Amino acid sequence: MKPLAAVLCSLCLIAGSAAAGETATIEGANAMSKPEDIRTVAPALEQYAREVVLGNLWKRPGLARRDRSIVTIAALIARNQTVELPYYLALALDNGVTAAEISEIITHLAFYTGWANAMDAIPAARDVFASRGIGADQLPPASGPRLPLDEVAETQRATRVFEQFGRITPSLVQYTTDVLFRDLWLRPGLAPRDRSLVTVSALIATGQVAQITYHLNRAMDNGLTSEEAGEVLGHLAFYAGWPNAFSAAPVVKDVIEKRPR
Repeated sequence: MKPLAAVLCSLCLIAGSAAAGETATIEGANAMSKPEDIRTVAPALEQYAREVVLGNLWKRPGLARRDRSIVTIAALIARNQTVELPYYLALALDNGVTAAEISEIITHLAFYTGWANAMDAIPAARDVFASRGIGADQLPPASGPRLPLDEVAETQRATRVFEQFGRITPSLVQYTTDVLFRDLWLRPGLAPRDRSLVTVSALIATGQVAQITYHLNRAMDNGLTSEEAGEVLGHLAFYAGWPNAFSAAPVVKDVIEKRPR
């Protein structure tokens, strides 16, 4: 069992070791606060962390711990909050997220949260991988076979986007079709359902509510349940703030209510 202090750090947005049972330092990174330091400044925060986040949130059955790790990593990278990233990456590995999936999550978020955010996540992932003995042989290749493409659905999507924006920004439309939907989304290193979960989490975490309808519908087509979608909102309230969660809530509600039962 992990020491209580380490678990508090991992689950309560406070400090912790980079892997269970060990302490790792990332050179050049800001040090994360320790639980005892939190108590000297904000004892109520430490109590909320221990009793609510640790004692309840991560134990809720509506979303698997593996999924909660994926959601949390997506939120931290999307918000460029790299101080806590080493621990959460290690926790994700402990919760069953593979190194190949973490690699794909970082790559995917370069497109959905910006290149710099993905690049800023690289040092943390590099050091966690090194501490676990994870080498290039465990990571997905840069190129290779892709998942099958739903040609009908993709043609409809591409046509709709071209009609709306083709004359205004042909480069955006072309890259969206050629790079995102005909390449990135077809990479087999991350299951479509998990890739959608990463995307929806990042959109909620950064307040990009206009994009949620399309991507949440896609996520549910890919296997995300309505209960899981609701739990993502509750989880992200802690990791991205209540305003972002509640700004997304009406959109999530609308998508769920309009889907065929």
